[in-house]
Amino acid sequence: MGAIRDNWRVILLVVVLAASLFALFSPTMGSGESTDTPGLASSGVTNLQYGLQLSGGTRIRAPLVGVTATGVEFGQTETPQVERDVAGQLDDVTVADVIVRQQTQTTGTVEVTVDGVTPEQLGRALDAAGYTHESTRDGVTEATRTQTVDILSDKINEAGLSGGTVQQITTPTGENFILVEVPDENRQRVVELVNQRGNVRVDAYYPADDGAYEQMTVLERDDFQSIGNARQGGEGELPNVPVVVRESVAPQYQQQMVQTGLAQPGGTRCSYSSTPNNTDPCLLLIVDGQVVNSFGMSPGLASNMRSGDWAQDPRFILQTQNFSGAQDVAINLRAGALPAALDLGPDGEGTSSYIAPSQGQQFRTDSLLTGLIAVFAVAGVVFLRYGEVEVAVPMIVTALSEVVILLGFAAGIGYPLDLSVIAGFIAVIGTGVDDLIIIADEVMAQGDVNSRRVFQSRFRKAFWVIGAAAATTIIAMSPLAVLSLGDLQGFAIFTILGVIVGVLLTRPAYGDILRALLTR
Repeated sequence: MGAIRDNWRVILLVVVLAASLFALFSPTMGSGESTDTPGLASSGVTNLQYGLQLSGGTRIRAPLVGVTATGVEFGQTETPQVERDVAGQLDDVTVADVIVRQQTQTTGTVEVTVDGVTPEQLGRALDAAGYTHESTRDGVTEATRTQTVDILSDKINEAGLSGGTVQQITTPTGENFILVEVPDENRQRVVELVNQRGNVRVDAYYPADDGAYEQMTVLERDDFQSIGNARQGGEGELPNVPVVVRESVAPQYQQQMVQTGLAQPGGTRCSYSSTPNNTDPCLLLIVDGQVVNSFGMSPGLASNMRSGDWAQDPRFILQTQNFSGAQDVAINLRAGALPAALDLGPDGEGTSSYIAPSQGQQFRTDSLLTGLIAVFAVAGVVFLRYGEVEVAVPMIVTALSEVVILLGFAAGIGYPLDLSVIAGFIAVIGTGVDDLIIIADEVMAQGDVNSRRVFQSRFRKAFWVIGAAAATTIIAMSPLAVLSLGDLQGFAIFTILGVIVGVLLTRPAYGDILRALLTR
């Protein structure tokens, strides 16, 4: 019992190491294949998840298009009316491009999410509409950025791009960006997916009594109760997406189909694409303001509409010209429309990059070699410094145990490893050995250690120095770990974790090992 009490720190280190190795290699902790966690790809042998830089894929970093006015006085005017008033004062801006967010009962913000509108133009539009405001600026609000992140995450998941991540990042100068990372996917596919606003609606296109054609929106995203998966379509059938309309909306939609003539006896044959001004009534499927398909109504469905039976089981299909179009419609209906688009234009601040899987493999190999070189370099310096195996070997083993613990932690929570995290591991090796050298030097500086009491006195002095240095490191790294600064965040998180593991676990354990080797 005395030996256990004297060496409990070493025993605790061994237990934590065993748990870390279990998290790293146990088949129960990971499948060894690509997963849906934020790590983009598994290493195969271990349960580690690799980030985009080490696995390959596409990264997009861009701000959102938009300008914002703050402190806008609405008075008693309803939000939809404010949106209509502002849109009416700007060229090529629709109500869908204006976002009004109330902060108090009578004030709030107004955002216009159209490229080309300047803060000055928004200010003049508000003045012309009769709304006073405090200031205007480039960019959108925090609420819009958060909503965009949520919708983009849903779109990536709906598209089946496993492992894709979306997050906000803020630069040290205060600029806000949306960062999208998708594994094993080419740049064009990802750009098309995230740069599409995804505003889907169904319009009725029909001739009025005077012969002129009118267009009326009859279904929007929130009117659907469920959206099926995109289907290739059978013989004589176009690719399509099966949908179910909400029961509360179905009777009104059914009535609109009868009133517009779409549900006339015998159904309708739509020729909108070839003769838009000389066609039977049509349903138009519109994505981001563009008609992607037009279709009529079968005689059977028209009959059910006129009899009122359809509203009891409100199902139909949205047809598209090709399967990829059907996939886009299904994704956009499920995820919703983006409140603002990513600024990926030629003059915008957005950037996109693609890392080939072979390049990611090369990065992994280079990272492993760099780590091994760092270990051997540290081991060589330690042996040259002390020349005593009983001092140097425990020092190297203890320092490497910190890396194993951090790798086990990363594998356990599925944190994706990238180059910044690898840099954090190397920094942990360096700072860890520095601390262990401080302990060894302080303990051995005044000659042989004659007793445990002398050892403990010298060890405490060294540990106070180590503790102060650790506190300084944690304080310095904390802002990088908390703020959304992209790659710097991973570096800071694992550097802080390494310092904490060292102070609470490995440094005390090394002290126990050194005490057992140097004292009588």
